[in-house]
Amino acid sequence: MFTGLVAGKGRVTGREMRGGDLRLGIDAAVLQAPALASGESIAVNGVCLTATADDQNMHFKADVSNETLSVTTLGQLRPGDEVNLERALRVGEPLGGHLVTGHVDGVGEVLALHSDGRSWRMTVRVPQSLSRYLAAKGSVCVAGVSLTINESEGDRFSVNIVPHTMTVTTLGQMTRGTRVNIEVDIIARYLERLLAAGQSAATSIDSDLLQRLGFGKEDA
Repeated sequence: MFTGLVAGKGRVTGREMRGGDLRLGIDAAVLQAPALASGESIAVNGVCLTATADDQNMHFKADVSNETLSVTTLGQLRPGDEVNLERALRVGEPLGGHLVTGHVDGVGEVLALHSDGRSWRMTVRVPQSLSRYLAAKGSVCVAGVSLTINESEGDRFSVNIVPHTMTVTTLGQMTRGTRVNIEVDIIARYLERLLAAGQSAATSIDSDLLQRLGFGKEDA
């Protein structure tokens, strides 16, 4: 589990195709100590990958499956490219962004970028199937970065990116047409599932149901 608060930018050091899968090498010097451990989960541009530490303390390799390649932008990475990195959330640490799983839902496209005071406003288009999970003032994860949605209409949403985020993440390098990994709010996904289950069971919330569940008092 992650928060979408990117620690900083790492750099791709290697790319190797292995039987259809991809192995990436990542320089993660930006991550704070302790040294990386084999099996550790690292979010790379919002994608949860299992790190295999090598002989350098803050360098790791990670295998990217065909499934991940099909639904994310990781297949586009080349040596020298910068990537957003975040270590997994530890128990007791502050949750400064929002709950992020690292399981990308799809790929969006940057449609526009323009200055908005000292910040930048970015408009992103997502696959139509994801549009129902987007709501004004809700959360969304873009390339691993937790952002608050300003406006949402159809398959498009806009966010503001403050100067700090522009500096420490790859969002400052985005241009029109850039493809970005999108993870919608996990709460929205589970809420949809619960509602669908309730509808299929023809369940309705009324006073009788509340009383049976102990939330009301029957007449004396």
